[in-house]
Amino acid sequence: MRTAVLVVALCAVSVPLSSAQGNARRPAPHDGRFAATAYCQDGKTQSGARTRQGIVAADPKVLPVGTVIRIDEPRPYAGIYTVLDTGARVKGSELDIFMASCARAAQFGKRTVRVRVLRHGWDPRAEP
Repeated sequence: MRTAVLVVALCAVSVPLSSAQGNARRPAPHDGRFAATAYCQDGKTQSGARTRQGIVAADPKVLPVGTVIRIDEPRPYAGIYTVLDTGARVKGSELDIFMASCARAAQFGKRTVRVRVLRHGWDPRAEP
């Protein structure tokens, strides 16, 4: 019986999100619309991850590395993406979406996409 009570007591402890993530930093407020382009370069992202489907590059002041987003529109590109790259030319309300096919990336061109943030990322280099 004591074991069960102890488990319940441990589960009831909550840790503030900012403490759990170290130096958490909220991104700048945004209306959810981004100008998006696509890229197809194989290699490593700024975070050290290999490029693959589901990765986007964003301005870390707007969407920090580690942020998980859902692109709702346009439908053919809808899905869950993670910011794992910063892209030297991606500034402000811009995204760069990785696509495995260079032909598909070129066809994508520049579009407006509607984004919802599912989980905010964090920058371990941010000051406390």
